[in-house]
Amino acid sequence: MKTIIKIEEVAITAISIYFLTKFNLGLPVWAWVLLFFSPDISMLGYLVSKRIGAYTYNLIHHRAVALVLASIGLLFASNMFIAIGILLFAHSSFDRMMGYGLKFGDDFKHTHLGWMGEAKLQSS
Repeated sequence: MKTIIKIEEVAITAISIYFLTKFNLGLPVWAWVLLFFSPDISMLGYLVSKRIGAYTYNLIHHRAVALVLASIGLLFASNMFIAIGILLFAHSSFDRMMGYGLKFGDDFKHTHLGWMGEAKLQSS
């Protein structure tokens, strides 16, 4: 992945985490660390099939979903929805920073960012 895109994702992740400190709901830091990685539960869809796994992963990791949830929180003055939206946004940016993108239905390693890891070599 291009360095400039990684830098952008680092910045988005850092800013999102900053905003999470403003909407922390009074939870301790250790709980936020667990919650930060909780969207990866969506990978359980891969136990059913690659297509279902890609769908569930993409649904939870899509930034538009995060923005909709945060917007609902702002509209209805719900800090919980704001925090969930920010958390999903931060997690999605973190994943993209690490090279994990939205998935295609053929293979977990086939993402909108290209092929991940060794699969990149096989696809050449």
